[in-house]
Amino acid sequence: MKVGVLGSGLMGKEAARDLASSQGVSAVGLADLDMDRAKEVCDLLGSDKLTAYQVDASNPKELEDYMKQFDVIINALFYSFNEIVAKTAIKVGVNSVDLGGHIGHITDKVLELDNEARQAGVTLIPDLGVAPGMINILSGYGASKLDNPNSIKLYVGGIPLRPEAPFEYNHVFSMEGVFDHYTDPALIIRDGMKQEIPSLTEVEEVHFEKFGPLEAFHTSGGTSTLSISYPDLEELEYKTIRYPGHAEKFKLLVDLNLTRKDYEVVVDGNRISPREVFLKVLDPIVELGDKDDVVLLRVTVSGAKDGKPATHQFEMVTYKDRNTNVTAMARATANTISAVAQMIGSGIIKDKGVYPPEKIVPGDVYIKEMAKRGVTIKEV
Repeated sequence: MKVGVLGSGLMGKEAARDLASSQGVSAVGLADLDMDRAKEVCDLLGSDKLTAYQVDASNPKELEDYMKQFDVIINALFYSFNEIVAKTAIKVGVNSVDLGGHIGHITDKVLELDNEARQAGVTLIPDLGVAPGMINILSGYGASKLDNPNSIKLYVGGIPLRPEAPFEYNHVFSMEGVFDHYTDPALIIRDGMKQEIPSLTEVEEVHFEKFGPLEAFHTSGGTSTLSISYPDLEELEYKTIRYPGHAEKFKLLVDLNLTRKDYEVVVDGNRISPREVFLKVLDPIVELGDKDDVVLLRVTVSGAKDGKPATHQFEMVTYKDRNTNVTAMARATANTISAVAQMIGSGIIKDKGVYPPEKIVPGDVYIKEMAKRGVTIKEV
């Protein structure tokens, strides 16, 4: 199969690394607006399967010309591009997967293309990162083992192995995305009713092997499509894991309007966005750099099986790969989207249309594929 990657940033680079090392993949395209950057990544990965391309994803013609060369497209661009890439995939008749983006209902817009994708005979799967992504696949796998799932509880966090003040956090993806997840409300289901509650609230203590005590709190976007896929749930919630005290510190910053997109102040006659200033101030403080990170994940799906209460729980602890210097978050995220893209290309996933991960990715196959890549998911 031939797979094209859009974006040569961290996730695009690591997806390309995995694709190039996979036997079933014959050719890999790596596209970026910056051709030198794409070439640099290809040279770094050192595989003759790889070819660099210069593509402006906001230019429909350039996007079409690139995408139509491949069997599957991995969209590793910022989530604002997800809709145009999905529409282009349908137009040129190519399968496509993306890393998700529930901010601004981007994933909802992709899911609305289901009929068009079916008519075009292509498979589109959004939300293939860790959260959303891995948690969706594991939720779907747990639900498939039950006659009647009624509760899904999700805990995920990408944290530094050795935390440092002031936030004891280093960002492993866009800080803009972190701001959005902390600022927008979180969708949950409680007592069978969908509701929105403020992010950074209902902080609870959690423990993992070798880690604890940690804290977990609500953030937006994490429940993803699960409330639609499983409308009869009595309980659904997603919480982000951090070191203790993180939520309280960031809640103050949110309350001070430092993370809002729609807020400006006038300074010396100039309109200034506090968010943009804060991003610039914060970025060097929380940059991961060469530090080690770890990704913690827990998915608990409960319900009934053969008339009796039953629970399936999955856990993952993934560390940075010091041999390749690949972050834990990149290992978990990029390997997820690459493995699923290859399931489409190889025919393991056959259904045409647009599907959330929990409804189409076979959990047992996925867990085995991730284990091959050194990302171990255990059912506990």
